[in-house]
Amino acid sequence: MTKYDYGSGHFGKWIKDEFGLPAYLYTCDQIKDPKAVSPVNKKITNPREHLFLVGNDRLVSIASNFGHVRVRQDEGSPKFLNDYYPEIQQYAGGFGYLYDGKMILNTYYHGQKKNLERIYGIGYFRKTLKHVNYEIDHRIFAPYGDDPLLISKVYIKNLQDTPVDLQWYEYWGCFNYQFSFEGVMAAIKEKDIKIAQKIRRDKSNKLKNKYFLMNDGKCIVNVKHESKLEFPKESSEALELIANNRLKQKRPGLEDRYPPPIYLISLDEKADGWMTDGKNFFGGGGIETPNGIKKDFQSELNSKGSESSLIMIRKFRLKPGESKTLYFAYGYLPEDIDLNQLISKYSTNLDKLLSQSCEKWNSNRIKLEIPEISWVDRELTWHHYYLRGAMSYDSFFMEYILSQGHVYQYVIGFQGAARDPLQHVLPFLLCDSQIVKEVIRYTLKEVQEDGEIPYGITGNGMLMPSPWKPSDLELWLLWVASEYILSSRDKDFLNEEIPTYPIHGRKAGKSTVKELLQLCYFHFTEKTGKGKHGLQRLSNGDWNDMVVLGSYTNKQQSDIRKYAESVLNSAMAIKVFYYYAEMLQFVGENVLATEVLDYSNSLRKAVHNQWGGKWFKRAWLTEEIGWIGEERMWLEPQPWAIISNSTDETQRKKLINSLNELVRNPSNIGAILHDKPLDVKDTPVGMGTNAGIWPSINGTLIWALSLVDRKLAWEEWKKNTLAKHAEEYPDIWYGIWSGPDTYNSKYSKYPGQTIFDEYYKTGNLEDKSTEIELGGMNWTDWPVLNLHPHAWPLFNTKHLIGVEFTKDGLKITPTLPFEEYSYSTPLFGFAKSKEGYSGWYAPKKEGEWKVTLKLSKKEMSKFSSVSINRIKESLLITEDKVLFTGRGTPLKWAIK
Repeated sequence: MTKYDYGSGHFGKWIKDEFGLPAYLYTCDQIKDPKAVSPVNKKITNPREHLFLVGNDRLVSIASNFGHVRVRQDEGSPKFLNDYYPEIQQYAGGFGYLYDGKMILNTYYHGQKKNLERIYGIGYFRKTLKHVNYEIDHRIFAPYGDDPLLISKVYIKNLQDTPVDLQWYEYWGCFNYQFSFEGVMAAIKEKDIKIAQKIRRDKSNKLKNKYFLMNDGKCIVNVKHESKLEFPKESSEALELIANNRLKQKRPGLEDRYPPPIYLISLDEKADGWMTDGKNFFGGGGIETPNGIKKDFQSELNSKGSESSLIMIRKFRLKPGESKTLYFAYGYLPEDIDLNQLISKYSTNLDKLLSQSCEKWNSNRIKLEIPEISWVDRELTWHHYYLRGAMSYDSFFMEYILSQGHVYQYVIGFQGAARDPLQHVLPFLLCDSQIVKEVIRYTLKEVQEDGEIPYGITGNGMLMPSPWKPSDLELWLLWVASEYILSSRDKDFLNEEIPTYPIHGRKAGKSTVKELLQLCYFHFTEKTGKGKHGLQRLSNGDWNDMVVLGSYTNKQQSDIRKYAESVLNSAMAIKVFYYYAEMLQFVGENVLATEVLDYSNSLRKAVHNQWGGKWFKRAWLTEEIGWIGEERMWLEPQPWAIISNSTDETQRKKLINSLNELVRNPSNIGAILHDKPLDVKDTPVGMGTNAGIWPSINGTLIWALSLVDRKLAWEEWKKNTLAKHAEEYPDIWYGIWSGPDTYNSKYSKYPGQTIFDEYYKTGNLEDKSTEIELGGMNWTDWPVLNLHPHAWPLFNTKHLIGVEFTKDGLKITPTLPFEEYSYSTPLFGFAKSKEGYSGWYAPKKEGEWKVTLKLSKKEMSKFSSVSINRIKESLLITEDKVLFTGRGTPLKWAIK
């Protein structure tokens, strides 16, 4: 039996909240606890700051253990609406102050509050303060759905035996911080990442602010504009002007020239006052005891510069033992949303908003319940929330996107690589097909005229300037699109018309989904094509962006790009093209399907030939360099060799033994990328692509193991969970509730952590490295909210259950090594009990579907009939399979 709080780590404890959902009770005093410190660049972040997600489908908010909340918004260009910039007294927001005429209490954590409890839940951040005179329960939550706002719910109770007159000051900042790639390009040139931050903040300083009071004093709106733009005096005209200018931003650009209006709303009652000058409000008292609270208060809307903030005041009287709940909303106004309608929507049923939101978060997800191992479904629930809660809307592409986040988005400032959102959306094949289509459309709209997919996107639809030209990107698109059609049976999607890049204006074109997928296929097979060994060509990278760059001279890189071949891409393409051909056959495109299968089979022979005796080689580069992966194992191609059936029985057994001995058994938190570190200068030993640990690669390993040994698959899945990382490395805060895309392996001096320059831990200049890209940046500068450690454990449940969707129906090979369990998603369900097996399948389109259930010979003898939609039918039983067909959406079945 494993307890619910398994994997809690040093910094708090997993609990069930009042809604029956997982939450993390954070108990660390990060001000004093030495274990709270991470090696970071202090110009970028605070070494004692720990971050959590509060998000919905539209916005992503970052809650800090210090109590503030930053809100990320992507329309026009990814940015924080409210930067944390204490040097100019901008503190992000999400906290407030209670004043009784003598004493000030606040919900910001500054190390003096032993009685401030912090809980991070599904969609909310809760801070409770218990004082001898008052109780404050402050919750910030993102309502389920895609409305662009956070709700601030403040419960205040008078614990005294006398009545008291109180004031609550609700504080939110509005100083923008755009994740501008222009700043990063300057930082790359100077090899100093802090230059990027300076350029981004300097640009925000140049914007002028103007405020409007709306909705009879319930709402303050902040609008920003370049100094040359004159604003109307009427709020409706000003909002219309901003909306029109934002609608004109249809050319790709590095930044948002017309940031959206930001609002603060008092939802339950009209505010009693408001301030916009944050500098004057905080004054010499700072964030703990702002001077403005004790001054004679005068409402004003006059701020224009970097001091601009949004502060609302509510006054009320509480009798002894009496309580009151205040409600506020903070967010931004997209051009397609009416502010008055938004206020009206969230001014009713206020007391039910949070519970209703949590109830929705617990629905339409992947569930796996195993008796006496309750932490497994706890972690899946959490993964589902962190994955979907990190979704945002891109107004240039007019689609929702699951950006990789992490240092890539928050520090460097780009959305990519293109393969990453396609991996993040894989779990939604089982639980939300609309999100899958959004990400597929987004990627299709990036496709260039020749079928190439750009590496990444930055700013407002701008193709990211990049040295990387990886050769694998089309494979991820073809895989996800094919699996989507096969699992959902949504043939109509292939005929949907998609605007092609640059999407807007005269240069934009139109193609169907089917045509664009074919274009990408032909780019991969003809433009990239094969090399002299019959393997797919590498370009200058595949999944591994650093397999070439940083390891070879410019001349060598030029030759590599012309001639190199990738065993990884070849093995992956075999399976992806199997899916693509199955999908084409399903929709009647048999001629192209045959061509695709022929290409796939030719790659299988070429991959098979690269067996080295214990593992498969990694890549062939040039005549001068030859093969890599002969003297050491590279993990990346090995799982795909098994998945693509490129091994014979003898090879497969030897490969599994090698995987176990060399990269699996030596690590308790997932397999290592190499069996021994590389001799390269760009990445320290045991970190990143030099024998680090990668959830995205281990996801394919779990899939491969599920086809060979179910116990090994389950063991590797557990190793790659957050809970296991927290058990092995309880003193590392990231890896408990979220994490990076790579952990350091046993070969590193700092196992269990992620990439950083040793200088930021020791402070010794001798340790300062010039080898890590973007001097001064560390993966520890933003070590959470990468989506790979959330997406892959969710998607791998499909492989643990053993389901695969085909042109005729589905095949199930039960893999979990338990006598009883229950697996359910909106698309597919499967349960094993002592009585037998049962399940359902609910695709979008009704049809007759063949179900193949592969069982052991011992189990086969127990069954003779099946119940299909409650009607008893006969079974077709072969040597090791049970077969039956049925109709219905859902198609429900049971064999007992």
